[in-house]
Amino acid sequence: MREIIIENIKKFSTKEKKIDCGAAFKIANKLDVDIEQIGKIANEIGIKIASCELGQFGKYKKEIASSSKNALEKLKPFIDEKDRVFCEDARNAAQGIGFKTIRAILKKNKIDVKYCKLGCFKEKKGKTMVVKTKTWIENSKGELLFGKGKTEVLDVISQAGSIKAASEILDMNYKKCWNHLKILQNNLDDDLFETRQGGGEQAGTTLKPRAYELIDAYKQLEKDIEEFANKRFKELFLKKEI
Repeated sequence: MREIIIENIKKFSTKEKKIDCGAAFKIANKLDVDIEQIGKIANEIGIKIASCELGQFGKYKKEIASSSKNALEKLKPFIDEKDRVFCEDARNAAQGIGFKTIRAILKKNKIDVKYCKLGCFKEKKGKTMVVKTKTWIENSKGELLFGKGKTEVLDVISQAGSIKAASEILDMNYKKCWNHLKILQNNLDDDLFETRQGGGEQAGTTLKPRAYELIDAYKQLEKDIEEFANKRFKELFLKKEI
């Protein structure tokens, strides 16, 4: 795996041996490895993280953008008493509203980012403990029915317009992508999508209203659980700020 990671880091790095924070996270997601491992290996082979998507350094630091009150509300549950937020929490908050908006919120409200997951600014490491949550739904047999993976598949299909296109975007085998849909449809006993142009891998696919309901419901459930877990974590583990 190390060699594959090195190959991908070099692929996305510049001639000056630099790689953007965003590219590093994409590599971690693609290879399903911890982002800390990407940062460690990049450092070992002399590749520097050049720009932070949260605007802490690099090309985004002096970017001017307008922030949003609604977006600030989304970030507030993760801000501590010293106006600091974990890198991971800020990145999660950017989902759906974009990093440009999050960067603007951080800058406008003078919110500091601590504990870079790539290890770029150790002086902002802050707490070494962070709570993790993972939400999934099982059927009566204990088999995985619905979770982040299937939500992402549905989401990308809705944007790409076909299972084939979605599988390419997600770098997922077409059969695996199709199986995600079959598992959902069989367990929920509901029509979630329809395929056009006579079927086959190249056929267009349209999600039905029920699929969008599932996407929205899962995202809301995941968000609610994460917010509650973070709130209780701060109450129980981070009572004494350092």
